[in-house]
Amino acid sequence: MTGPLVELLEREQASLVVATADGIRTFHGRGVADLYFLLGDARHPLAGAAVADKVVGKGAAALMVLGGVKEVAAGVISTPALQLLQAQGIPVRYGQEVPHIVNRSGSGVCPVEKLCSDCTTAAECLPRIRRFLEERKVISS
Repeated sequence: MTGPLVELLEREQASLVVATADGIRTFHGRGVADLYFLLGDARHPLAGAAVADKVVGKGAAALMVLGGVKEVAAGVISTPALQLLQAQGIPVRYGQEVPHIVNRSGSGVCPVEKLCSDCTTAAECLPRIRRFLEERKVISS
């Protein structure tokens, strides 16, 4: 996987890079929180953005779909995330496809991936992701 956004992702050791007409922003957060905040940020919309992300699970993919991103580059992407993005016609480049994203300890499935596993649309994922972030005090209810 190559390209200027991917190179920036690696050089800055970022977790997420978002390029819009307004410029390029890098993020260093964990999980889906940065994408969730961007989804609700009218000043820095995701609409039309090109995104490079280290790890894309179904929850991250859902936020990208809901935000209207135009293309995605991922180091690692889960099969459900890839299917969700492709179903929306979003071009995706990736280094490795995996059946599911693993949790940080490597002992099982990522909790957000698990929460979104039975969702058939991106919109169905959003309240589950919101609840997950609220429970972890990443956002307030």
